[in-house]
Amino acid sequence: MTRLLLVGLCLVMCGCSSLTRFVPDMASTKRPAIQIANANGLISKEKSRAMLTTMRNRIGVGETNIFDRHLANEQAIVGGPLSVGNSAKLLLDGPQTYTAMLKAIAAATDHINMETYIFDDDFIGQEFVAALINKQRQGVQVNIIRDSVGTLNTPVVFFEKLKAAGVMVLEFNPINPLLARNQWELNRRDHRKLLIVDGRIAFLGGINISSVYSGGSARKKTKYGKLAWRDTHLQLDGPVVADLQKLFFSTWEKQKGDAVAAKNYFPALVSRGNQMIRVIGSAPEEPFSQIYATLLSAIDNAETSIQLTNAYFAPDPQLLNGLIEAVKRGVSVSLILPSQTDSWLVFHAGRAYYKQLLEGGVKIFQRRGVVLHSKTAVIDGVWSTVGSTNLDWRSFLHNQELNAVMLGVDFGGQVQGMFERDLKESVEIKLDEWQNRSVDQRIKELFARMWEYWL
Repeated sequence: MTRLLLVGLCLVMCGCSSLTRFVPDMASTKRPAIQIANANGLISKEKSRAMLTTMRNRIGVGETNIFDRHLANEQAIVGGPLSVGNSAKLLLDGPQTYTAMLKAIAAATDHINMETYIFDDDFIGQEFVAALINKQRQGVQVNIIRDSVGTLNTPVVFFEKLKAAGVMVLEFNPINPLLARNQWELNRRDHRKLLIVDGRIAFLGGINISSVYSGGSARKKTKYGKLAWRDTHLQLDGPVVADLQKLFFSTWEKQKGDAVAAKNYFPALVSRGNQMIRVIGSAPEEPFSQIYATLLSAIDNAETSIQLTNAYFAPDPQLLNGLIEAVKRGVSVSLILPSQTDSWLVFHAGRAYYKQLLEGGVKIFQRRGVVLHSKTAVIDGVWSTVGSTNLDWRSFLHNQELNAVMLGVDFGGQVQGMFERDLKESVEIKLDEWQNRSVDQRIKELFARMWEYWL
């Protein structure tokens, strides 16, 4: 009887894994006019056209209209205005990210909003706790959203210490249904990593608050001698920070958090650079994941290159087909994926698709020497993204995620350079070698695929 139940469960899981989330048909979508906003609000159509013309000239795309195509698809899917006048800085690995974040926290004068999946009680976590409590005692209001599953191993006393100092801590979708403030759904998680200081500077990407990021890919090892994690974060400054602030408070309100202290959460913002940015937050209650639809659209409209770096790769049929079809169009498609991971099931579920991808002409590289945790992409050198979203079912169906999309050759070149540096530390997987992998490996892949929808 037990064996029959297990077989039935596996069949159910396999059935779920064939489901595909609805994504808009971009081919039939009427293209709206491009809306651009700066620190003062929406820009007139005339100024917008002039700004886009300047951007095209800087990119030098010629007759291919690569920039126009990606810009139009961004607008069609997300709908909101593109934010200009921003600065965007790539932060490579934990040490660089934590240094920048703690510096911003130390300089805070009004408020600090933090949203994180993991907040570990280790030396990195304690350093952040000390910094946040110090600012709270100085009169800077600190508000934190922490995911219940992501912080499952963090002692309750860790957060009680923050609360005792006046920090407001909201547990996202508590595991205990008796503590739920909103509709309880066990599988729904807040996977975002966001820090906003004084409503003027923001950080987002793939880095949680944990000592596993303390080593950095250059050192290879953490303070405790474990393999370092390779990840990527962003530091943003400019009008786009207001969009991130809105997303933070939207989550706070949907989770029915207590009223926060009155502060200047939306200060007047000024131009800080020339970067075009659109932030995209996705949530399971939406008809479809905007991040997923945006990525699929960028892949489907790629003309020269697609370079993806991702920690947890278990593609659904649309993403898989999109990558292979891009190769057929003459697009160079390269993936940098982990050689080691903290998620055994996702790791092997993704590897089950390697044969199909390699046969389709997609190049696959495995990052060596670190635990790869980055979630970045650069397409055609002009469309790039950094965020929390993995290329798996959980990110697209079950999680709240957050990505920033940067449009332009300047930042695209930076992400491309980062990709090439990771490529030098990676080894390519060849089709003939992969076809000769062991039976044990194939069994692991088959087993993992049964669970990919839920991972």
